[in-house]
Order: sequence, then structure tokens, then C-alpha cells
Amino acid sequence: MKPLSDQKDEIPSRAVENCGVSDQACHAKCQSYDSDLKPFCAEVNGISSLIGSHTDGKVSKENCGACSFTCDHADASVEDIKGSVARSDHVENADPDGCLTAKNGSCMAADDLPQEFEREQAGGTLEELFFSNDEEEDDSDWDPASSLVVNRWFCLNCTMPNVDEITNCLNCHELKGSGISGYDAFKSQIAQAALVSPDTELPPVSTAIGFDERMLLHSELEVKPNPHPERPDRLRAIAASLAAAGIFPSKCSLVPPREITKEELLLVHTPDHIESVEQTKNMLYSYFTSDTYANGHSACAAKLAAGLCADLASLIVSERVQNGFAMVRPPGHHAGVKQAMGFCLHNNAAVAALAAKRAGAKKVLIVDWDVHHGNGTQEIFEGDSSVLYISLHRHEYGNFYPGTGAADEVGILGGQGFSVNIPWSRGGVGDNDYIFAFQNVVLPIASEFAPDITIISAGFDAARGDPLGCCDVTPMGYSIMTSLLSAYSKGRLLVILEGGYNLRSISSSATEVVKVLVGEGSGFRFESSPSKEGLKTVLQVMKIQQQFWPVLGPTYALLQEQQGSVFPKSTNKANGLKKRKHSGGPWPFWWKFGSKRFLYKALYEGRNLRKIKGSGEGKSFDSAEP
Repeated sequence: MKPLSDQKDEIPSRAVENCGVSDQACHAKCQSYDSDLKPFCAEVNGISSLIGSHTDGKVSKENCGACSFTCDHADASVEDIKGSVARSDHVENADPDGCLTAKNGSCMAADDLPQEFEREQAGGTLEELFFSNDEEEDDSDWDPASSLVVNRWFCLNCTMPNVDEITNCLNCHELKGSGISGYDAFKSQIAQAALVSPDTELPPVSTAIGFDERMLLHSELEVKPNPHPERPDRLRAIAASLAAAGIFPSKCSLVPPREITKEELLLVHTPDHIESVEQTKNMLYSYFTSDTYANGHSACAAKLAAGLCADLASLIVSERVQNGFAMVRPPGHHAGVKQAMGFCLHNNAAVAALAAKRAGAKKVLIVDWDVHHGNGTQEIFEGDSSVLYISLHRHEYGNFYPGTGAADEVGILGGQGFSVNIPWSRGGVGDNDYIFAFQNVVLPIASEFAPDITIISAGFDAARGDPLGCCDVTPMGYSIMTSLLSAYSKGRLLVILEGGYNLRSISSSATEVVKVLVGEGSGFRFESSPSKEGLKTVLQVMKIQQQFWPVLGPTYALLQEQQGSVFPKSTNKANGLKKRKHSGGPWPFWWKFGSKRFLYKALYEGRNLRKIKGSGEGKSFDSAEP
């Protein structure tokens, strides 16, 4: 089979017309993973990709150092799990339908594709079966539904469904039957890596990595028609890529794993939440939400992930380590004070921030570039002026999971101005818009804040080819953003893995980020030219945040003049009106009625939950004009 590095790095775009599915369908982080998981084709700025509605809760030439795929892939099945009877009565049946792009560019359900396959089979219709003249044929075991079943295989790289007759994934072109190779090489080198901890006497090192194999045991055990996107192969792919690039173990050290203590978790989460996660070790499998699963090993995996992040933060602040990469799962930025959701159990970034403060940091900057807003992290720190939270995420006026993270969510009480949200109004956002937002919002505020340590909630689901994020950030883009942030807090930088569900994208992007940490960044210059929508979003954020961060004022005025000369106001108003007239469609009910969103509305906003206003209700929320 072809190794990953031998296949074409560029994911070709495929123009899709008359798909029959509007952009509004891609709005949630798996809206009910147990209900219809229906990927569809969408074209954004000439980039077409298969998009799956996330469950409720949730390449190009830069593919260097990526792991290899072979046919000997083995899933992270856990056969030694002991526990009580599974708690599964609240899990609904899943619809196996999927949406695929055929060679002619059309979009159709997987179970309907293609009809030619059925016509070639004798007795493919009821009429042929009932009126067949073949009296010798024995049809005693005939099943009327059997001719309607289309066997499918799921892509290892992106989890998208494909019919058996197709040998390459229609979404990412991955070869059928491929597997991950290279992880065994990484695993064999773990014993050779130098260990660094507060107790060791080794001299300070540049970069440390946090990893433990037990985190691979966290997986969804219930058999479902579609594989869960948050799967153990995510860590295997990144680990194999780091080994193939020669980064591990020669250029970084390893942090000994430990489970976070209950006392440390109580600084972030409620006792009830901690106990609910802990109870999962007594169950074969369970669910916090319809997409946020747990098995008998999940509590241990979550505590290991939080413990590694806490220790890395402490080592960085104490200058035993210059920077670090927490290669951990389950992810954490959706986990709030008292709830697990969006694939997340404990909030790793929040645990790391508080560990850094205990180690001596006065101010902590958290930059979250996951494609989904880190509602849990914002909730934990929204009243804390010592932790600045900046998030760049796809928002779509509250229609993209989790629905929070509007530009006017700036924090509460003494923490006002220390929550900075940059909410993209559409999918397909790429390097130009992200780096433009960095240059004009993130970096000026970070410079003014002057943090003692910077923590990146590094979700790679905004990467090109991701089946859930549907954006277009490249490995080079992630490398540039990491380089820009490394100039602050004296280079004290902790990168924590969050989302990212395309194995090629996540492995190549993470490898480029770690290359920056170990000093192998390319040092290139990048002149960003934002899209019209990206410029409007950045201006909207600057207008709101300049009252808290006056450093944004002069740049805001300059960009307004440029916007008027490049994009006439009449065009802006027309486009804004068109965007506000969304047809709607189903949206994620859990954020509309969830305790967090309701409490925020009732106590602090006093506004409608949805930020889309009609043309007769005054100025629209997405307007960047004063």
C-alpha cells in the first residue's frame, strides 16, 4: 500500500453544483452523533469538501514528516475492559446514510449511489423478481431489502463513508484498506528519550513532549454505523509523523506521565463533574452527551491528559523547559465548570493555566485556534483578569457548534475585556484571514497584556481537509501563527492538542508546529490579504475590543478607510443583508437551552441568543461600520 508521504499532498478541490444542501446544514459539532450523520458537499471560495454535521456536543506540500499508511492497521479496541452493564438506553440509532461526491460532481446519498451497481445484478428490482421466468431459481431465502443495501467502507484518514466499489476516498483520496505505520517506531524510541521533571537534575532543555499510551485506550466501544471522529488514531498519526521527521526523541525530552489529583481538578471543575467522570471506570461504556463517550479507561486517560498539561506548564514557568507540546486526548476546551461535552471530559488548558499560576506566573494568555469556540475555557476564566482568553473560531452567527463565542462576549465583572472572540461568519477560512487577525487583533492585545506564559489550545480541525471544520488553514499557516506567538512571554509556549480529525492534516500540521518549538521554523515573511468577510469580522472585533484595549484604535481607523476604498459601502450593506436572511434550518438545540448559554443571556447579555437581526431591527450585529 502507498505510504502517506508517497501520495499526493495536495487535496484537489472539486467543484460541486446543485448539491441540494445549503451551507446552513454544516452548523454543529456532530448534531446528535447517534442520529443522522450525513456528510454533504459544500463549496466555499472554490474549495469543495465533504462536511459532516458534528455530533451534539462536536494536503498540500506541507505534509512533510507525515506518517505512513499500511494495510496492517489495527483499531484501538480494548478487549480487557471489565465493568458493569453498559449504560446505553439513551443512545439513539444512527442513520447510515452518507453524502458522497461522484465523478460527475453531483452529491448523492451513499445508500443511493450508484444505481448502475444494482442494475447489473439479476433480480435487482421487485418486478424482475416476481415476473422472472426462471422456475428453477430458489428464492426461499430472498430478502426484499437485500438489493437495496450498499456495502460501505470508512476512510481511515477522514472517517467519511464510501461504497465498496470505490478504491480511494471521494473526500480525501485515501486508499481503501490503508493503515498507520510508523507508530511502532515512535513507541520503541520512548525508552530512549530523556525524561524531564521537577525532580530530575538534568540541565534545562528546549522542548518537552507529554504523551502516554494509556490515552489510546479511550475509545468508543459501542458499535455504531459510523466511526467516531475523536479516535485513538489521531495520536498514533501525530506520533508517527514526529518520529518520521526526526524530531522525537533526538530533539526533545519526555515528561513522565501522572494522573491529575482531585484537589487540582477542584480548582477548575465542580465535585459532581469530577465524580461523574470518575464513575465511568465502573462501566463498560457510557455517554455524557450523545457524542461525548467514555469507557472503563476514559477517566484515567482524562486525568493523564490533565496531569501532563499541568506538569508541562509548571516546567515551562520554572524555566526547566523552554516550551512544550502536550500530545494528549481526550481534548478539553469544551469541558466547562460542571459539564463534559464536545468530546471533552476535563479542561486541559484551564488546568495548565492554573498550574502555571501556582508555579509563579502572574498572567496567562490562552490562544484557542480550534475551529470550534472553547466555551468551557471561556466560562472558567470569563471573570478572571489574570487569564486572557483569545479564540478564533467558526461561528456563523451562532449556527456553528457550540453557538457561543460572539464578538460581544467580552467577559464579566472584573474580567471584562479579557475574553476576545474572533468569530468567522462562514466556512472555508484560510491562512490569510487567520494571520490577518493575528497581526491586527491577537498580537497587539498579547503585547499589551504581556503574559508570563502562552498556552495554545491547538485544535487542527480548521485545517484543510478536516471533515468537521471545513476550513482551509495549511500546515504553513499553523507554523506562522506559532512563530508569531513564540515572540511573546519570552518564548514560554505550551501547545495543547485539542481537535482535528483528518489524520493527514493533523499529523502534518502538528509536526510543523513542533518544528517551530525545536527551532526549525523557516522564518518566512507572510503578507496577509484578508477576504471581505474576514476583514468585516476583524473590524467588528476591533470596534468592540478597542474600549478595553486602546492600542487597537489607530489600526481600526486605518482599516476602516481601507475597507471603504476596497469594498464600497453599498456592496457591504447588500452582502450583510443577504447574509442576515438565512433560511435557517436545524440548529443545535443544546446550546439554545443549555444552562451556560441561558445563564449568560439572563445575567449578562440581555439580548436574543441568535445574533442575526432583521432588516427592520436596526443595525445588524455583523456590521463593522461605526
